Amino acid sequence: MMESVTGTTDGRAAQASDGLALAEEVRDALGELTLPLHLPGAAQARQDIHAALDQLEDYVLPRYRSLDAPLLAVVGGSTGAGKSTLVNALAGRPVTRTGAIRPTTRQPILLHNPRDRSWFADQRVLPALNRITSAAEPARALPAERAGADPDPRAMSSLVLVSESTIPPGIALLDAPDVDSISDDNRKLAGQLLSAADLWLFVTTANRYADAVPWKLLLEAAGRDILVAVVLDRVPAGVEDEVRADLAGLLEREGLGNARLFVVPESPLDELGMLPVAAVTDIRGWLLEISADAAGRAAIARRTLSGAVASLAATTASVADALDAQSVAAARLRDDVLDAYNGAARRTLDSTQDGTLLRGEVLARWQDFVGTGEFFRSIESGIGRLRDRIGAFFSGKPAPSVNVEAAIETGLQAVIVDEAAKGAEDADARWRNDPAGRQLLGSRDLSTVSDGFSDKASAEIRAWQGDLLEMIQTEGASKRLTARMLSFGVNGLGVALMVVVFAATGGLTGIEIGVAGGTAVVGQKLLEAVFGEDAVRRLARKAREELKLRTENLMREEATRFLSLIDDRDAAALAAGLRGQSTQLSELARRTGAEGAA
Repeated sequence: MMESVTGTTDGRAAQASDGLALAEEVRDALGELTLPLHLPGAAQARQDIHAALDQLEDYVLPRYRSLDAPLLAVVGGSTGAGKSTLVNALAGRPVTRTGAIRPTTRQPILLHNPRDRSWFADQRVLPALNRITSAAEPARALPAERAGADPDPRAMSSLVLVSESTIPPGIALLDAPDVDSISDDNRKLAGQLLSAADLWLFVTTANRYADAVPWKLLLEAAGRDILVAVVLDRVPAGVEDEVRADLAGLLEREGLGNARLFVVPESPLDELGMLPVAAVTDIRGWLLEISADAAGRAAIARRTLSGAVASLAATTASVADALDAQSVAAARLRDDVLDAYNGAARRTLDSTQDGTLLRGEVLARWQDFVGTGEFFRSIESGIGRLRDRIGAFFSGKPAPSVNVEAAIETGLQAVIVDEAAKGAEDADARWRNDPAGRQLLGSRDLSTVSDGFSDKASAEIRAWQGDLLEMIQTEGASKRLTARMLSFGVNGLGVALMVVVFAATGGLTGIEIGVAGGTAVVGQKLLEAVFGEDAVRRLARKAREELKLRTENLMREEATRFLSLIDDRDAAALAAGLRGQSTQLSELARRTGAEGAA
């Protein structure tokens, strides 16, 4: 028999350890999540994450760490329902503030038996609330707690501990703020405290037991399978049976048929504002029953814990769905930006291959460089004669290639900047038409190129021109054509290669493209005279690839202005991880519930 008990104890300890580890993993996962995109359901998911984290810190983790700790019974209810008066009656003296000015309960007060003080004096439960110890005096209002004043923020972050021998050991009472308080902070705190409870003592009145706000919380209790006792307070004489029956019917229909229902008749208060002892005899007896039954308390704790874990399983699954939606939306926004800038790069490259750049200033400088009369006639005389005359022609008529390079840089820069501006305008417009993108942009105006982009484009063009000159030198060295190159000039061959790149599509064909009266043919014939046809094809192809790479890199860097606003974490992978944890939580809830039932 001893081995069986030991084995059961060891099994429970292992289950608690496993539950604690999983709960900590879920807390860490949820704590790192952001749902930055403005999507349907995202706001609710953020609230759910916040509530789940509160419940993990305030209840689930503390309970798994201390399964045998005293139960925490939260006394909650609507404004003016009489919660504080009820708590005072159960304590046997005024320990919590009551009054006609609303909201009344601003500092939650936790009453415990002196034997249980160690369980609540530290930050084990409700760790975000500071502890204020008050063993004999009622909690006093802080200075801001006067009519018409806002609550002092210190009050909202404090938990007043009151040690009372009239509170049975093994169960503590926590007087919570009104669930429908006019104070947002009070309402939030009330919800947080109710989520940290092992059981609820819910107080309502004969006039307000059907109010919507209390029932919303009661339905949450039903969903979590938490033990609930409902106190019907201030019931006038003669209507007790009628009101009790009606409320019991409502509880049954909403899945709370097992809730204990206590009726406190309307009674005059004494000079201290206390109810007659007899008014709360049944409630006190119920608390004493729970106190005397250690196994029953353990079952209540595990039942509530099971419900809380099951609720967390549902929350993690719904948050995973929200993450999937974020992933889809982020992918859509990325695609919009990349499509806009890929289009800008594509249009830029198209303009470098169809002769567009060989008009205007570039054409004029090129024709100044090669000449318009004798040089064209030399082309007509054939390649062989051209090779013999190149050196004499250029040595007799020097024309610096730097003018052509500069004109090409200026013309290409203008095209790149113009297309980048169109890409920015397109990306900005797409995001402005998408609620998620509009939220990310906020007040930013990204519809034009970034500061310094024009200079970056110029630098890339010059670097590309340098690449071409290096290619020319390397090719010439490999073919031992140094003397011929010198007669023409490395820079001259470089600008000839640029002209070929800008005038031909689909590779070199040797035919006139139709721009500037044979401009491409001139450049191609020059290069073929030095390197040969195959080498020129290869050089032109590599030059285009280098230009394409640099242009795409420029546009990609511009796109990062938009893309950097998108959370770069893999939301789909995070969602998959949460779904796995949701499955584990569901199994943990089942095992914890089975243990409680046993």
